[in-house]
Amino acid sequence: MTVGIVSYGAYIPRHRIKTEEIAKIWGGDAEILKNGLKVYEKSVPDVDEDAATIAVSAARNAFKRAGVDAQRIGAVYTGSESHPYAVKPTSTIVAEAVGAAPHMTAADFEFACKAGSAAVQVCMGLVGSGMIDLGLAIGADVSQGAPNDALEYTAAAGGVAFIIGSKESELIAVIEDTYSFTTDTPDFWRRESQHYPSHGGRFTGDPGYFRHITSGAKGLLKKMGTAPEDYKYAVFHQPNGKFPEKAAQMLGFTNEQIKPGLVVPKLGNTYSGSCLMGIAATLDVAKPGDRIFATAYGSGAGADAFSIRVTDKIEEVRDKAPSVQKLLSDPIYLDYGKYAHHKGKINFG
Repeated sequence: MTVGIVSYGAYIPRHRIKTEEIAKIWGGDAEILKNGLKVYEKSVPDVDEDAATIAVSAARNAFKRAGVDAQRIGAVYTGSESHPYAVKPTSTIVAEAVGAAPHMTAADFEFACKAGSAAVQVCMGLVGSGMIDLGLAIGADVSQGAPNDALEYTAAAGGVAFIIGSKESELIAVIEDTYSFTTDTPDFWRRESQHYPSHGGRFTGDPGYFRHITSGAKGLLKKMGTAPEDYKYAVFHQPNGKFPEKAAQMLGFTNEQIKPGLVVPKLGNTYSGSCLMGIAATLDVAKPGDRIFATAYGSGAGADAFSIRVTDKIEEVRDKAPSVQKLLSDPIYLDYGKYAHHKGKINFG
């Protein structure tokens, strides 16, 4: 059965902080940080925003874009590593907010930055088996980074929702195939009740990110018998601006292929929403027949690769909800004090 994307929606908070503002507070070299990370500013949640509100906003944009009846949703899965409740699903909040009927299944996913792509895969399986009509898969985060930690310069906020279905007349993009590569690699973690994550620096690049991204990507290319030149666009998980560029080069993709989806320089790392945000930004500009190669990465560690082919339907729905570039426009910049308040780094007792 053909399975693919019926609609997509993104949400990015308007508030931002420039990485040079963070460097100014902690005595870091702003130019070295900007050139090294290739992240110049990042999104910051408002004081009343969390992963649930972001997931709801992204989902509403997905329903708005294609005019889908929420009563058709048979599954809601939200991937995040910053769910607002330790025990209480985010996905039921989303389902209620978008008007889904209660005869559905719902659960929250957690796999660092690839929980959203895992949710997409599960929805693909449920739709492809005929168990459900449509599935709603979301990646949303208000990412954490301890004060004066390297993560503070990139950890951002945002989310993306995909409605997954199988009726060919409704699909804006066909997911041609998917492939995953997973190991127990301890490059990043956060224990219960800890406010901020820890990271094993020497594991972050390789054998963390690069081993899994390249293994997942090569696995899918081999499985499908395709090559980088068969794709118009490519998207790789974006913890910073440097890693996806290097991954593309290692795999034989060009800077031109990844450029439309490389939104991290002005957005930061939205964790579970990172790769999905790149796919959304690419769908915003892709034409019918274009193929998109995407590989998500999650610490702990694993990679999910996808081959996507855009259909004629994209032209009918693309402009009915805000594009990623539109969401990135008109920012409200914060100084470090206001940023710390928004992120709950200041305890008022």
